Amino acid sequence: MGALAALWGASYMFIEIALDDLGDVFIVFARTLLGALVLAPLAFSRGAFTPARANVRWLAFVAAVQIVVPFILITTGQNYVTSSMAGILIASAPIYTSIITAVTVRSERLGGVGLVGIGIGIVGVALLFGVDLGGDSEAVLGGLALLLAGLGYAIGAIVAKRKLKEVPPIGVAASIMSLSALMLLPALPWTLPSEAPGLDTVGAMLALGAGGTGIAFFVFYILNAEIGPSRASVVAYIAPVFSVFYGVTLLGEDFSLSTAAGLILILTGSWLAADGRLPWRRTAPQAPPEAAAATAR
Repeated sequence: MGALAALWGASYMFIEIALDDLGDVFIVFARTLLGALVLAPLAFSRGAFTPARANVRWLAFVAAVQIVVPFILITTGQNYVTSSMAGILIASAPIYTSIITAVTVRSERLGGVGLVGIGIGIVGVALLFGVDLGGDSEAVLGGLALLLAGLGYAIGAIVAKRKLKEVPPIGVAASIMSLSALMLLPALPWTLPSEAPGLDTVGAMLALGAGGTGIAFFVFYILNAEIGPSRASVVAYIAPVFSVFYGVTLLGEDFSLSTAAGLILILTGSWLAADGRLPWRRTAPQAPPEAAAATAR
């Protein structure tokens, strides 16, 4: 679980490095293509593509709202905010999931603790926008792009849970990565870099695509099978801590007291909103693995 959180948390750092030489759309295309190259052979060997063919429309929808659009928003947003800030803001995705689920599923309406969790998370986001990003209009827009990416993650996870039950998890992951790369292929001629990227960018893209997008998904589904979805989903709350650690120690990003407070408030609010109860009193099943995977990326 620690290795998985370390991989997912590093994604924002790799994006930050790649942005020195590559455009936003090309980074997303290369990331999804590399992820698909890692996941597709695993899905094919397990026969997971067979049930996927019957659900290709829903898989395409999930690919668009959970991968293509959020990945582009994240990459674009990181032109204006730090990688550590990106990891913190994306951690708010479980709040969206809880709100959408509570509105659309009567049996899963939020209790008092869940509502308190949403309130705490919103306070954390407001703190970051008011103190850390408030003095820069471009940084505010970048932060809003990251929050919208979290909304896309939440919508995609809910749709995958309800419409793709017949497709094995590895089939869902491999299919949406492959479809995402295909969706971005028409834009490739206009997004190719004008110069050969540096070795640091090449290394960052390999780590982001093969590691943070491909291998990380594979590791997650191994964890899901061995320790169960409840324990595996905890990784969604560990990854942002790694993104902050990488950004501060390796990229020299600032980390203020207000940033720390925002991180704590968002993670606490997300946890309470997702569970609808205090962590030490948890008895109900956790959110589905698809939601945890989307949140942690």
